Amino acid sequence: MTDETVTYDIADAGLAELGRQRIAWADSHMPVLASIRERFAKERPLEGITIGACLHITTETANLLRTLKAGGATVVACASNPLSTQDDVAASLALDEGIATFAIKGEDTDTYFRHIDAVLDARPQMTMDDGCDLVSRLHRERPEQVADVLAGTEETTTGVIRLRAMEADAALKFPIVAVNDADTKHMFDNRYGTGQSTLDGIIRATNVLLAGKVMVVAGYGYCGKGLSERAAGMGANVVVCEVDPLRALEAVMDGYRVMPMADAARIGDIFVTVTGDRDVLRAEHFQVMKDGAILANSGHFDIEIDLEALAKMAGGRRMARAMAEEFQVEGKRILVIAEGRLVNLGAAEGHPAAVMDMSFANQALAAEWVLAQKGALEPKVYLVPKDIDAEIARLKLETMGIEIDVLTPEQVEYLSSWTVGT
Repeated sequence: MTDETVTYDIADAGLAELGRQRIAWADSHMPVLASIRERFAKERPLEGITIGACLHITTETANLLRTLKAGGATVVACASNPLSTQDDVAASLALDEGIATFAIKGEDTDTYFRHIDAVLDARPQMTMDDGCDLVSRLHRERPEQVADVLAGTEETTTGVIRLRAMEADAALKFPIVAVNDADTKHMFDNRYGTGQSTLDGIIRATNVLLAGKVMVVAGYGYCGKGLSERAAGMGANVVVCEVDPLRALEAVMDGYRVMPMADAARIGDIFVTVTGDRDVLRAEHFQVMKDGAILANSGHFDIEIDLEALAKMAGGRRMARAMAEEFQVEGKRILVIAEGRLVNLGAAEGHPAAVMDMSFANQALAAEWVLAQKGALEPKVYLVPKDIDAEIARLKLETMGIEIDVLTPEQVEYLSSWTVGT
């Protein structure tokens, strides 16, 4: 659809007012990003740049896109997951903010990639990705456009894994900042955000009582750690499955049972995958699961649960609740939440705004930093500079009214010396 100023494809333009209200609510909990937006509006560091953003279209993302626009950028956005779009937010972005938005909750695969293509049609000079679908499609389907792009940023673990694979294959053609790997992103967004919002999605979809249940968490990275901690706090008995011996050892030392999925599949009531890999739950696991087992995925793509194998095993299937599909497997019921897609966005609202405040502050400042390098960077994956990370943490503490100590000159000197000892 098109009006006089902006092209878009959204579900319902009539939802714009509700979206505007919810975006404002999120903004009130994102003071760090708001302060960056205020500076951007004065300094215009992104002037003249078209940014193609493939992100979850949520209230928090809307405030990031508003910040980029305030900095002078022309922003074109699409969804990074078919189920993560909030249709009222998409409507407000298009109609109130004048941001070309291509996102509809529940869009099919063809529409999903058509929307990515719509972003690429704008010939962006910078990419902002969540999962690497935009960058991957650009490199594979439109190699003639790659030279247009100065740089990009990546929001999530799965995307960084894909980008590092591209770098290793010498396939990556422009520099990307791994926003996901900033401490103020993965230590807080992944742990506190995913930990809370995953449980929120599971509870909204099923209304299950977590207390007393055996919850199997596949993957003990930052997301798995946060999820395990919060599930245990609500009374669940947490079992962790891992392939990395160090992470498995850490889970044991944190007080959780650790075992192979083949064993956990027999005792689990709720299973959540947060690995970034495929087929974590598969046919041999479904075969031995309890009646009523609940499966959810909080990794980026819907391949962590082998849904094709489950469908082949099922004698029947039905929607048990709005976001929970029931598969009948040899007299047992196995429930899959949100089609195996990101449960926190498919069945809930994603991370709280206060957490995304730091993640999206990283996105905004990383965009400013990478563009300021003026071609000095190689086509590889870069970390967010430590001074940006520290500044975001400082600003966040400031907005929370928390003060910390400052080193004395003598302490600074001691830490930089080698001659003083016992």
